[in-house]
Amino acid sequence: MNKKLFVALLCFVATTAFGQLKKITLEESVLQQGRAFRADGLTGFQWIPNTNKYVFYTDTWTKMKSASTTNDAATELVTLADLNTALGTKLKNFFGLQWIDANTFMVTENGKYYRYNLTTKSGKQTQQAPETAENNTFDSNKVNLAFTEGNNLYFLNSKGEKVTVTNETNKGIVSGQSIARNEFGISNGIFWSPKASFLAFYQKDETEVADYPLLNINETPGQLVNIKYPMIGQKSEKPRVGIYNLATQKTVFITPRGNQDDYLTNLSWTPDEKYVLIAELNRGQNDMNLNLYDANSGSFVRTILNEKNPRWVEPEHDAFFPNAKSNNFVWFSEKDGFPNMYYYSIEGKLIKQLTNNPFVVRDIIGTNTTGTEIYFKATGPNPTNMLVYKVDLKGKQTLITKDQGVHNVIPSSDGNWFFDEFSNHDTPSKSLLYDKGLKAKTLLVSKNKYEGYEIGSAEIKTIKAADGTTDLYTRLIKPSNFDPTKKYPVLVYVYGGPHAQMITNSYLDGANLWMYWMAEQGYLVFTVDNRGSDNRGFAFESIIHGNLGTNEMDDQLKGVDYLKSLPYVDGNRLAVHGWSYGGFMTTSLMLRKADTFKVGVAGGPVIDWKWYEVMYGERYMDTPTENPKGFEETTVYNYVKNLKGKLLLIHGTNDDVVVEQHNLSLVKKFVEAGKQVDYFPYPMHKHNVSGKDRVHLIQKVLNYVIENNK
Repeated sequence: MNKKLFVALLCFVATTAFGQLKKITLEESVLQQGRAFRADGLTGFQWIPNTNKYVFYTDTWTKMKSASTTNDAATELVTLADLNTALGTKLKNFFGLQWIDANTFMVTENGKYYRYNLTTKSGKQTQQAPETAENNTFDSNKVNLAFTEGNNLYFLNSKGEKVTVTNETNKGIVSGQSIARNEFGISNGIFWSPKASFLAFYQKDETEVADYPLLNINETPGQLVNIKYPMIGQKSEKPRVGIYNLATQKTVFITPRGNQDDYLTNLSWTPDEKYVLIAELNRGQNDMNLNLYDANSGSFVRTILNEKNPRWVEPEHDAFFPNAKSNNFVWFSEKDGFPNMYYYSIEGKLIKQLTNNPFVVRDIIGTNTTGTEIYFKATGPNPTNMLVYKVDLKGKQTLITKDQGVHNVIPSSDGNWFFDEFSNHDTPSKSLLYDKGLKAKTLLVSKNKYEGYEIGSAEIKTIKAADGTTDLYTRLIKPSNFDPTKKYPVLVYVYGGPHAQMITNSYLDGANLWMYWMAEQGYLVFTVDNRGSDNRGFAFESIIHGNLGTNEMDDQLKGVDYLKSLPYVDGNRLAVHGWSYGGFMTTSLMLRKADTFKVGVAGGPVIDWKWYEVMYGERYMDTPTENPKGFEETTVYNYVKNLKGKLLLIHGTNDDVVVEQHNLSLVKKFVEAGKQVDYFPYPMHKHNVSGKDRVHLIQKVLNYVIENNK
């Protein structure tokens, strides 16, 4: 038999015997990355309080299983069916379960809260919030339930009685909700004191904040919906902190010590309930005082520390109290270039700088029982990782996680055990249990859910930034049948702004699965995390101050130079796509660097920073009065005459983050300049397109690139 024919026959037999590789559809790539392709893990892992036992869920969150540090053979603890029978509920899963003690947990259904006892296998309803309640927040003992209705704050006491905390008829005064548009680490507006003697809350007066109109097209005729949207340089909200005393039923208020529209952030209670700590930040965001207030009177006690920076100061972490019997606390600061932890007395004395790392310390995740060890997330020397360390109150630091990658660690309540689930470039997911001596036991290793599918690979490298010295991380996704002798078109996916990192040492390297689908269409998909992006320290991130887009574009062009240096890249077929800040970058690159990309698709882009919100925008750009040159240079529509490539603009018509005024103003300028562009609205969607409509969005983006980048 002819040798070539014999080899071909063998290949045919092998393919027939083992089956051809399956192709991932575009719809699967959008909807199934976190579902069908999600790596195996111990779903919903929780430690049972004050024990060495833990639970997790199987069968789509319908069965609770338990194991222990001494026996990892899991046994069934309770099923959802058993729980529903005992409680008379119709819960669909265990999601949101909270432990009360070693035998009791709480679940919720439609605003009703139930306790279930594992020993007696019985339970009862304990609280029921009104149907219109939002922001439901229990005290630490899960007894008193605070909530908001409309713009006011209430709570249900231990007897189930509804207590009114605020009764504002002015809809512009809002209590118990997050303020400052969720900047400065703010995610809620209700703060129970440790023993539930007091209820503190954020309040904002947005009476003078401009109304911004959004159109609800689902009504006939269309209905105008106004939101409060404070734009850069205009009237902003005025914050207060209220403290309601449950014993006296009286509320005292704390207002900014500077201007009325300064920021009150990072509220925390001292363990003894005598004080609250509040970070007050001036509206210019370059001068921060951490202030102490008396909980009973609301009176100012002292400023514990002050921090200034000509670019910005951005407090994002509340004061953390490691020991429930001490008012000594930990404060995060990046005054030395990287976020690190500092241990202070309540009198304002620096006891010890606990960490002094030349890398980003991210979050505290817990302590041991005595509060002598603090467990925290940090990148470590490689900023694409997220590792976990511990540090004692003398500053001795120890790495807990031994593998490179992105880790999620949950310490036991006594700090003697650490559950660790991580992934990295080569590992879809691995679940480990560390003992106090940091010896690890493997609980689960996920199989590769992409096995049997055609899927390419990502290559992670570094290039030099436009400054010639700073390392930037890059990700290049290649198709599964990559041929280095061919020339490939490239889609550059860009974000580029603060508080975001596109490239991580996790499975798929931080990429969306649709990028791998795009690679299978014969593309390379490239990303570079430019200066200004997250997890690289203050100097790296703050280079953008006052002139957003400039240094970021210069770094993106260094990425383009790198691409063009590769023999398998077709430098004449480059496309760029991004959303939000990435949309700003995409339109900026298409107009200010017009010879670079043949095609661009910009979603939800900022076009003129004076139309963006106060809290984020003034941190990075100041105001148009303070920085007229910066605003003039960064306004995208000033460059419409430069457009050479094909450009598609996309926006959600009810976007309340980057309002559609941005994109429509750009279209208007293109019309005036006689330039043809494409525009596609997503009716009634907000800042991004979610749900099944997201398949339509990604198809729209990628088809546009493929069709116009030939």
